[in-house]
Amino acid sequence: MARILIIRFSAIGDVAMTAPIVHSLATQYPQHEITVLSRTPLKPIFKELPSNVHFLGVDLKGEYSGILGLNKLYKMLAGMNFDYVADFHNVLRSKYLGLRFKLSGIPVVTLDKGRAGKKKLVRRKNKVFKRQKSLFQRYTEILEKLGFPISANFDSIYGEGRGDFSKIESVVGEKTQKWLGIAPFAQHKGKIYPIEKMEQIVAHFTQDKRVKIFLFGGGPKEEVVFNGWVAKYPNVISMIGKFDMEKELILMSYLDMMLSMDSANMHLASLVNTPVLSIWGATHPYAGFLGWKQLPTNTIQIEDMPCRPCSVYGQKECFRKDYACLNQIKPEVVIDRIERDFSLS
Repeated sequence: MARILIIRFSAIGDVAMTAPIVHSLATQYPQHEITVLSRTPLKPIFKELPSNVHFLGVDLKGEYSGILGLNKLYKMLAGMNFDYVADFHNVLRSKYLGLRFKLSGIPVVTLDKGRAGKKKLVRRKNKVFKRQKSLFQRYTEILEKLGFPISANFDSIYGEGRGDFSKIESVVGEKTQKWLGIAPFAQHKGKIYPIEKMEQIVAHFTQDKRVKIFLFGGGPKEEVVFNGWVAKYPNVISMIGKFDMEKELILMSYLDMMLSMDSANMHLASLVNTPVLSIWGATHPYAGFLGWKQLPTNTIQIEDMPCRPCSVYGQKECFRKDYACLNQIKPEVVIDRIERDFSLS
């Protein structure tokens, strides 16, 4: 039996993208013990994975902050006798831990982020419009270099089924309609479809009694928007403050579709085998961050805009100042796609 440590801190979406690869590794090498090291709040992503997967949550802003904290973390990890280390992150923290393991003779392979190709993809002039490796591919390559080649064969964190409905039924009620999840926000403005346009989509589907809408997000500003929509439109439920991540994942497994930005909810929905329609603005699927089993046909984006993509992560200000990549997407286009996939038209 080998003990394999996988390190991935960072944002929810990036950590979520490890789950299909970790699951595939666990099922194809059931004799080995796999530990995922990440931020404590992200444990629900891995809770339903095979029994040889263990989650180790740490507080990088508290107990394990700074160089002293990292030294303390390494000492704890060293005591767990890992045989291999897969650095799925490649940042200062993970590289420091990896270096300590290397110095102790443990094989370590670090993520190749493909920065050069992404830089050419997003530069303003003379873009090289080439599809980059997906993060799933990059994770798989790490494991292969460590000596554990896999075939990614993941469907859902719940296997062939869904989550435990009894844990959410008192809040969401019986499922008698088409359930549409809408996650209209993202970390950066370059990834957020204009809220007034998104409201038109919400308003349209609330007129159809066959559809019930669940709003996903977090934060006080988002809550104000959601509360306004709930007050104005029937069959709309805001999930802010109602569920923790574990229960939100269960709910997502019962959705008929998730409408999302290039954001964490796109990835979370893909982990429970829910169809996702994603809207892309400043970013582009070619950068390698499309959700699990999602295809370019599962996206809505302005294809013939020479300035797209201008950013890998969406954090850059729009140099045109108008965010045309998002504003030019008509609500009717999104509505038509949802109705087609819902068989409502």
